This record gives sequence, C-alpha cells and structure tokens, in this order.
Amino acid sequence: MRTLVLGGIRSGKSRWAEEAIAESLAPGEPVRYLAPGLCAQADPEWAQRIAKHRNRRPRHWSTLETDDITAQLRQSPDVPTLIDDLGAWLTSTLEHHRAWENGSVEAPVRDMLATAAAFRSTLVLVSPEVGLTVVPATASGRRFADELGSLNQQVAALCDRVVLVVAGQAVAIKPSAT
Repeated sequence: MRTLVLGGIRSGKSRWAEEAIAESLAPGEPVRYLAPGLCAQADPEWAQRIAKHRNRRPRHWSTLETDDITAQLRQSPDVPTLIDDLGAWLTSTLEHHRAWENGSVEAPVRDMLATAAAFRSTLVLVSPEVGLTVVPATASGRRFADELGSLNQQVAALCDRVVLVVAGQAVAIKPSAT
C-alpha cells in the first residue's frame, strides 16, 4: 500500500502520516523513517523542529536523514517506510542538479517514481500541497512550486491512497481500495 499525505505548513500531515503507518502494521513492527532536507546544524530553530518530530516517534523506528531516498528504497524494498517530506527532497534535488533556473530534475524524479512504484512494502510519502498558497514572487519559488505540483500529481497517480490534511484532519482524495 502506497499513501501520499498532502497538506500545508503545520497542517498536521507528518503526525497523521506517522499514525497511519503505525496503524497499518503489527504492533512493534519496525518502520524506516527517511528524512530528506536541510542540515539542522546550521539552523537551531530547524534543529528544534527536527528533534520534536524525532521525539514523538516510537523508539523501534529507525530514522535516516538522507537526500538519496531512491537508493534507500532500492536497498530495502521490504521495510515499511515513511518519507517526510518530498518538498525537502525536491529542494535538495534541485540544488544538487543546479536546476533552480534552467536545469532539469526529470531524471531523478523519474527514477524515484519508478522505485516507489516497485516498492514492495508499506510506503507513506508526505509532501507539501503547493496549490493552496500564493504564487511565489521569485523565479526560483515559482520553479519549486511548479516542480512540486508536478511531482505531487505523479506520486498521487502511483499511490493507492491520497489524503489531504487540514487542521490535523485527513480528507480522502483517493480513498484506499481496502
């Protein structure tokens, strides 16, 4: 089962995703938590946010802070996995490929999507929903919004279930068939 969890900033999407994957598994079953994104060492406030997320997760979950989520999914395709979040992964991918102005992230996005589609265990992907905010004033902001909107649509197409979290409440956009 693949689930995409969308929501705005501070919508409760991460907490909802954590609860959803835990409920889908047997008690005590391990979960791999992949956390792409910015290095917390350079930003104390960001480090506090990461610590808050980490501290609420069960101790038997493993956390890996990595931007190479595709390699991690390939490495262990049978381990229930939560990725939080795709926006952070996309930011890193745009940076790594120097694609903010005119480069392309098509190949790494296509590779990640194919790997997620072939994943054999429970997979929950968290992503910001860009369609609920203002249009960014900068070219790089618009590029990010466009790329993330496209990525979210492609991930939603391969997922069995898609939910939108608003004020901590999930609204099924694509309900699970089970």
